Amino acid sequence: MTAVAIAEASREARRTALILAASQAIIGSAGPIAISMGGLAGHYLLGSDKSLATAPITGFTVGVALGALPAAAIIRRLGQRDGFMTGTIVTALGGLIATLALFQASFWLFAFGLMVIGIGGAFVQQFRFAAADNAPAEFKARAISFVLAGGIVTAILGPQIVIFTRELFAPVMFAGSFASILALSAVGAAILSFLRIPAKTMGKAEIADSDARPLSEIVTRPRFVAALFCAVGSYALMSFVMTGAPLAMVGCGLSTDDATLGISWHVMAMFAPSFFTGSLIYRFGAERIVATGLVLLIGCAVVALSGLALWQFWTALILLGLGWNFGFIGATAMVADSYRPSERGKVQGFHDFVLFGSVAFASLMSGAVYNAWGWEMLNWIIFPVTVLCFVALGVLKMTARPTSA
Repeated sequence: MTAVAIAEASREARRTALILAASQAIIGSAGPIAISMGGLAGHYLLGSDKSLATAPITGFTVGVALGALPAAAIIRRLGQRDGFMTGTIVTALGGLIATLALFQASFWLFAFGLMVIGIGGAFVQQFRFAAADNAPAEFKARAISFVLAGGIVTAILGPQIVIFTRELFAPVMFAGSFASILALSAVGAAILSFLRIPAKTMGKAEIADSDARPLSEIVTRPRFVAALFCAVGSYALMSFVMTGAPLAMVGCGLSTDDATLGISWHVMAMFAPSFFTGSLIYRFGAERIVATGLVLLIGCAVVALSGLALWQFWTALILLGLGWNFGFIGATAMVADSYRPSERGKVQGFHDFVLFGSVAFASLMSGAVYNAWGWEMLNWIIFPVTVLCFVALGVLKMTARPTSA
């Protein structure tokens, strides 16, 4: 490959990553809308028994998990650009169903709508892999970081849309917020239309590729196992502790505004480092960055267990966000190095199915654990999970040898 060709490939990889980041920032805003409004809208739709108010949020999380394998298969079949465009249609459909459900005051139709939005979100989760797949080796980790950096815009845009649209169709509360998802999907699709995916990475070419190994062989290799352990550990712990944190803050006498600001700092800590995490991975290696993320998660637990003052909650949540960023982006980079181009669809789908299934379980268990044993137990659980992740990294280091994927 000539120097000119290498430079051109790098430019295209950067362009692809930026387009995916921009689309992630827009379409990804459907997630914060669903999560922030799902429980309130569920409460609004239910009668005197409000015990199932958060079921729509669970539906969204389950939708992401259930959509992981079908999304990967559709992207593999249609190619990345057309597959992602299909995802925007699914997201828009979910927004439409949720909006109609609010007008009809149908709780279970609303929960179904959020599950469909979650399925659309499974396509968005594939953006980070697409950025890596279309980048040269030295730019893979940074491409993943670029895409996840779009989460900063998402974290700001989603709540702002909610503020300005929740009473748009009053007296039908929240319908405007979910109707806005249709507009977000349209803008995201317009951005995705500018993608230029090289022919060698198109899904149809992969189908004809005969060098693909069985999935069982790929997912039992030490590198993939370690990456999956660390991705699940980082993401599930983040979801587990974050979900319970507002309950704990309010339960300790802090205000709802304090809890909201704490989550805002946490979300910023999750995504702000993405601008340089990829460069750190390129310089120090994915495994070291993942290990750093695990140490930060342990730091979160130590601070949280040290007391119940506002600064301790906020500091713990910031460390939780930083730990997620390093752990999850590093683990994603490890996954991206564990398969051949012809294997990517099934490997990515399997990975995200396990990942988001675990995250859904963690979010469900967070409230139950908090109600039964309190805030301290949520944080004590961080220690055994991170130890398991360190063991997986240690096994990988002992078994590593210079072989190709």
